Amino acid sequence: MATDIQDTAHAVDAAAVMALLPARPRLLALGEPAHGQDALLGLRNDVFRQLVEQEGYRTIAIESDCLKGLIVDDYVTSGTGSLDDVMERGFSHEWFNVCAPNRELVRWMRAHNEGRPASERVRFAGFDGPLEMTGAASPREALTALHGYLRAHLDADLLPCTAETLDRLLGADDRWTDAAVMTDPARSVGRSAEAGRLRLLADDLVALLDEQTPHLLAVTSRDEWDRARLYGRTATGLLRYHWRTADTSPSRMARLCALRDAMMARNLLALAERGPVLVHAHNSHLQREKSTVRMWEGPIAWWSAGALAGARLAEQYAFVATALGTLREQGVDAPPQDTLEGLLYALPEDRCVIDTRRLAAVLGDSRPVPRRSPWFGYAPFDPAHLASTDGLVFVKDVSRS
Repeated sequence: MATDIQDTAHAVDAAAVMALLPARPRLLALGEPAHGQDALLGLRNDVFRQLVEQEGYRTIAIESDCLKGLIVDDYVTSGTGSLDDVMERGFSHEWFNVCAPNRELVRWMRAHNEGRPASERVRFAGFDGPLEMTGAASPREALTALHGYLRAHLDADLLPCTAETLDRLLGADDRWTDAAVMTDPARSVGRSAEAGRLRLLADDLVALLDEQTPHLLAVTSRDEWDRARLYGRTATGLLRYHWRTADTSPSRMARLCALRDAMMARNLLALAERGPVLVHAHNSHLQREKSTVRMWEGPIAWWSAGALAGARLAEQYAFVATALGTLREQGVDAPPQDTLEGLLYALPEDRCVIDTRRLAAVLGDSRPVPRRSPWFGYAPFDPAHLASTDGLVFVKDVSRS
């Protein structure tokens, strides 16, 4: 058995990953089982550089705010701003802007693009909504940016409202960003009369954007139009999310998780339209199987962004998960031998790419038992997902640098 498993393992590089796939996918998703681990982010950087140089990939998308990601993209494509400022303002989630590998990724992308024509430049994208576990952003930024784009390029009488009307309906932003809403639906403004009116107006603005596409592409750049579409997706998604935060039904948290991943999926599908993309996020956002988590309201399940995008793209979507042996600083010690991580931990390599379909054939009916993590921040790989995963990166030991 050990020899057979050894034959499924290969060195970690882009060529080994691509060798597992029948063709180059438009969305190549590389998952991680724990956030904020420099070793995993450094591995991501290495694979992306190789994909750019060897496979023609031009975009990396990470699990960060899609609107903040525009700040990073402006910097790497045109040098707008400074690296320090971009790192401070261009990422969501508290660990993203302080970790060295993210800084190195942005620095490398800017250096790579220097002096290159637009067709050869690499692009950066956040594909998450402007959301955190503690709440969601105001829809103001997305709504006003969409309205501003349309107002600048269309006759005023085509627009369903004025900027002043939007401002009045939006009110103070802290009404939308109140963190207490996540555990107290009564505090949400998502089902107020103003929010209801804003949902209708956002829908009308997005419809107008679609209706006027030929004219807008004639008078603005494709990038400007793409950004307007992003603003529209984000505005409607945020308003739908806020509406759901006011829900008091037992399905509330499951629906919120599903809405977040649906927003992610729409962003990924839009990115895939312009060329092949490396996507990096938690395994649970990229896997083809339903995702599950236990929250204060109990266990919930929903379809991930990867499952949604994969259903649309079929073989043009590929998912390579990552699993860990140890994360000792968080109390995750050597895995039990009867788990999948335990079998892989016995291999001599410190990190390797596993051919999951071949591994599944080697294991046959003797599937490993699921591993249990003592730390909530690490989600072990579910061996039941081997058949629906295109590959698995295994990293034997991870320590925070």
